[in-house]
Amino acid sequence: MKHIYTNLLFKVFIAIVLGIVFGQILPESVNRIFTTFNAFFGQFLSFSIPLIIMGLIMPAISDLGRGAGKLLLITALIAYGSTLFSGFMTYFSASSIFPFLLESHVNDAGQIVDSGKELTPYFSITIPPILDVMSALVLAFVVGLGLSFQEKSSLKFVVKDFQKIIMQLIANVIVPLLPLFILGIFVSMSFNGKVFSILSVFISIIGVIFALHILLLLLQYTIAGVLIKKNPIKLLATMMPAYFTALGTQSSAATIPVTLKQTQKNGVSEKIAGFVIPLCATIHLSGSIMKITACAMALMILQGIPFSLTLFAGFIFVLGIAMIAAPGVPGGAIMAAVGILQSMLGFNEEMLGLMIALYIAMDSFGTACNVTGDGAISLVVDKITKDKTVA
Repeated sequence: MKHIYTNLLFKVFIAIVLGIVFGQILPESVNRIFTTFNAFFGQFLSFSIPLIIMGLIMPAISDLGRGAGKLLLITALIAYGSTLFSGFMTYFSASSIFPFLLESHVNDAGQIVDSGKELTPYFSITIPPILDVMSALVLAFVVGLGLSFQEKSSLKFVVKDFQKIIMQLIANVIVPLLPLFILGIFVSMSFNGKVFSILSVFISIIGVIFALHILLLLLQYTIAGVLIKKNPIKLLATMMPAYFTALGTQSSAATIPVTLKQTQKNGVSEKIAGFVIPLCATIHLSGSIMKITACAMALMILQGIPFSLTLFAGFIFVLGIAMIAAPGVPGGAIMAAVGILQSMLGFNEEMLGLMIALYIAMDSFGTACNVTGDGAISLVVDKITKDKTVA
């Protein structure tokens, strides 16, 4: 029971329920307290986003230079390719399904986007970020790539320490306060009458994404099965213990021992499995990018914001890289994506709050998709490297 009460998904669920209730029964003067907190937290989040991008991406890229060889390059390219494939598969599927699925909600867009009454904060504080998102992203790449070629550099230690600070910020400040932020979002939506339209959209979106992530796993193991000439269904079935472990832990890192064991049962050598599985736990996020892409498109459709393949192509390519260093905490990937959602897709504070709620609601399934896909990548890498020495 203690694990349930400390689970982020459980806290978000309670926050959504309380937000709906509070928005309906509490007086406006009390509900404005939640709006005031959200105004401050939103500013703090905007300030933190460039720091999160630099703190996560710089050390991740700099580490690629350490012992980098063909095996690392092959694994990284396949993992990134799998993540991109998931993003584009989701785009084409969602762009075909969502306009029809969400049509009734789009017709009621006035209820979702506009309302007759709004909660306003008692006061607000402006906290300008030290860099805009794209500047932080470019700086992270420049510094990270430069450090990847340095064998001994004192700056690497600084970057590593900065990474620890950012991960502490996410794990000890931002993620614990997310339920309260989401509560404030739903208090506001309940108060102004948007909430029930949003909840019906949540159910529709989650159902589609769950079906897509099952399809993605079948495709990944079909490709792997064809390459190694084994039954893909049996290969996927062998990985089910890792899948269900990830559902419970919501952590790719915590699932590594189980993923390793099941991958070796599929015939992957101990050397390859021992290298690929821990690496892919960090850099392979096909399930995470699926959730973010689908949820982003759904919210843009609801808000009447136009989207195109060109817009989402750039978004998917950048997102696939930005999430590489997403920390092993629940919701880490969405925190790495927040800045890109703002800068490339134009998301406002309310849309970001809904994105975070939607993402966390499906966090277990996304993690399970990620780690199970790691097994397919191990099969492919093992096949490629079987007859040659790769180091």
